[in-house]
Amino acid sequence: MNSIDKLTEMFAKFPGIGPRQAKRFVYYILSRNGNYPEDLIRAIQNLNVEIVQCGECQRFFAKDGGTSKLCPICSDDTRDGSMLMLVPRDIDMESIEKSGGYNGYYFILGGVIPILEKEPEKRIRINDLQNLINKKKLELKEIILAMNANLDGENTAEFIKEKFKNDSFILSTLGRGLSTGAELEYADPETLKHALLHRTK
Repeated sequence: MNSIDKLTEMFAKFPGIGPRQAKRFVYYILSRNGNYPEDLIRAIQNLNVEIVQCGECQRFFAKDGGTSKLCPICSDDTRDGSMLMLVPRDIDMESIEKSGGYNGYYFILGGVIPILEKEPEKRIRINDLQNLINKKKLELKEIILAMNANLDGENTAEFIKEKFKNDSFILSTLGRGLSTGAELEYADPETLKHALLHRTK
């Protein structure tokens, strides 16, 4: 396998990217003048050096020379500690944070649970979530299930509701400001604010 085919195969594994678009990426890199390929390689290599995973919410963040194991959100004690929002991916958290409609803490599940999944515990960070809930149990009053408005998102929400149905906190879901099939990543700030304001419990 030559370098074009190998890189095409790697790009095609990215979410939402097919073989044709992956090959376009490769030819784009080849067509760039100067040090673009070297800069791209350096940026990828620096990911493991400059980016770390938060010890609580599991999101990736730039440590910027610091030594803290917590991201700026989790280390911000002015946020509402009674609320914890669960989202599938880092990009979903960023979309909600940009909306400005939420001031609690987050937890990144790391994915969703597809319908008919036989081992759901392996598809999301359920053990890390349980540990965080145990840590915050005294102040935690509500967990918001901010899932995509599709079958996999609903299945994930149902799994989590069943898992924590006997706990004392409220389990709520985003209101239907989100249209069916919508992904949080692409929702505009006003829609996210509306969905959060009209969440169901």
